[in-house]
Amino acid sequence: MRAHFTALRAVLALMCALLMAPSWAGVPNKDAKPAYAEEQTMLQVEGDSSVREPGFGDAASGRVHVDRHYLGQYGSTEANVIVQRGGNTWRLLRNGPIALITGTILLAVPFLIFVFWRAFRPPALEPSPTGRRIQRFTGWERNVHWATAYTFIALAVTGIIIMFGKKILLPWMGHTLFSWVAIISKYVHNVVGPLFILCSILMFFTFLRRNFFNRIDWQWVKKGGGLVTQEHVPAGFFNAGEKTWFWGGVVMLGLVMSITGLILDFVTFGQTRYVLQMANYLHVIGATLYMVGAMGHIYLGTLGSPGAYRAMREGSVDENWAKAHHALWYEEVKSGAAPAGSAGMRPGQVPPTSPRPGPAH
Repeated sequence: MRAHFTALRAVLALMCALLMAPSWAGVPNKDAKPAYAEEQTMLQVEGDSSVREPGFGDAASGRVHVDRHYLGQYGSTEANVIVQRGGNTWRLLRNGPIALITGTILLAVPFLIFVFWRAFRPPALEPSPTGRRIQRFTGWERNVHWATAYTFIALAVTGIIIMFGKKILLPWMGHTLFSWVAIISKYVHNVVGPLFILCSILMFFTFLRRNFFNRIDWQWVKKGGGLVTQEHVPAGFFNAGEKTWFWGGVVMLGLVMSITGLILDFVTFGQTRYVLQMANYLHVIGATLYMVGAMGHIYLGTLGSPGAYRAMREGSVDENWAKAHHALWYEEVKSGAAPAGSAGMRPGQVPPTSPRPGPAH
């Protein structure tokens, strides 16, 4: 008896599948990529209608059950929306062209930096150190810088896992292990994000007064900072490249990342699905540009300018290094027009906490 019942169920399932087959193919738009059967029905209704649905970003596009990009709020309005058509568009864009373009950029830029370094790498120690060091950054300035850097690295690593983990990690980790990696990455990203915003605000006010552009910066720009010719272009405390990173990266991209990150992190303030999707687009694009800028910043602060890393690590630089890389600032310090760093040390004075002068690491 049980065998007959099983056979009957199989026959009924096959008949249902055959009867439903035409409806699965009934999508009028050959370019449509529906996520599920319900959306196919919506596409069919829209295709047969003489009045087209309101377009992308139209405030009138809100429909209960048939929403494309709803601009209202959660609650008695958007809570009734069962299918939001913009979600499928977001999924296809995020996992398709956006992921491909951003992933390619994040792989290509380090390779291009390596090629540039091989072609135009500067001498390891040039000019030769004198052993007399000048205070450049205070302890507060270094702590703010490194706190921002560490939170950024945490966000970059977890963000890459969230964005590309299913394609890169899941195949060899397996679902169980990857689920834990993804969950931990998500919570770390959500918690560290607000800390990064706080650090960025402190960074802005700490270094603002030294990052205003002046006429001499144009000379640095015209000569490309001497990165190719190995020429030491006169600069103040910060050169034009460092100022560009401050305003374009820390400030502009920092604002994009902070605003969109808060919108995505705290979804209890009435954000609509459409707003969250737009915020995610901007967040991914902004994060990619921020990471690219950070790669350039890291290169110029280490291999691209030997001795620069030691300034942020220890707070002081060799007198010859200051004279070569930031000649205008060095002359101001030497003449007494500006203090060496915020500690007001005299040129040549070795900070009491600095290690014995030696080659930069």
